[in-house]
Amino acid sequence: MSTTNQRITFRRSPQGLPVPDDFGRDTVPVPAPADRQFLSRTIWLSLDPYYRNVMKNSQIYADRLAPGDPMIGETVAQVVESRHPQFAAGDYVAVRNGWQQYGLSNGQGVRKLDPAAAPLSTALGVLGMPGLTGYAGLVYLGEPKPGQTVVVSAATGPVGSTVGQVARLVGARPVGIAGSDDKCRYAVEELGYAACVNYKQGDLRAQLKAACPDGIDVYFDNVAGDTLAAVLANLALGARVVLCGMIEAYSMDKPPAGPWLGPVVGARATMKGLVVYDHMHRMPEMTRVVGGWIRDGRFRWKEDVTEGLDGAPEAFCRLMRGENFGKALVRVGPETLG
Repeated sequence: MSTTNQRITFRRSPQGLPVPDDFGRDTVPVPAPADRQFLSRTIWLSLDPYYRNVMKNSQIYADRLAPGDPMIGETVAQVVESRHPQFAAGDYVAVRNGWQQYGLSNGQGVRKLDPAAAPLSTALGVLGMPGLTGYAGLVYLGEPKPGQTVVVSAATGPVGSTVGQVARLVGARPVGIAGSDDKCRYAVEELGYAACVNYKQGDLRAQLKAACPDGIDVYFDNVAGDTLAAVLANLALGARVVLCGMIEAYSMDKPPAGPWLGPVVGARATMKGLVVYDHMHRMPEMTRVVGGWIRDGRFRWKEDVTEGLDGAPEAFCRLMRGENFGKALVRVGPETLG
């Protein structure tokens, strides 16, 4: 095992879209675990849009960053040394090591992983926080009924693709919104969406009206902004709107002007905010249900993998520019040590 720990650190809050210079790098000694702690080596690092909000110390999240701190983030890791009674060397875990090669944990909020049950990387995507976000948000806040139309923005991302497939598997009619013809084709042909519209190709409001002639019963919003406004104009009576992500606004210094909410009143619709941490108790249910669909071959996922921790800053910037296709991951180390 190495005696040094490479880290990607927080340097400054981005002005607009993040750039690689917003991050720093350092190397520190590998820490030793104290009593009831374990040390693990990072294998997979998850890149998620909400990190942009953490970088401006948004009040939504408990995480706070000071210059020089390692960037926060969910990871899959392997325990290399343990003084914790519930974890042993060799265990695979989902743990918040952040953007570094090694991390310490007291075991709180850590999940043990079975590498034989599913690929380890899925613990950061379809069987992790993005999967839980999509599953719990749709099932418990969106409450789709068979035959109803469910629209989801960022339809091929890790959260959106979960929402679309869960909607299909519970008997609803999923319609996606994505930013390229390739993504829309993937949504329909691979994920099973009934339709997908490319918001970059013409009037989104008109495209949604054509794809959803009976109106939109459930909208799962991952982007906010103009996309949300276009959806609100096409709501069905009694619609439910789940507000999950606001990627269009994450890189703005000031909140954008809100959409006109008259259609929400006219449709007698409800809008609910989703913070996944409120649903952590549903993680076992989600992994059981979605894991079963994966084993049955009815659920698919896609990953956008960057090799090496050094590539994390640029990969995160690509994510925030909307250039990724699939769950954004960084492979920090090998799954097994030879």
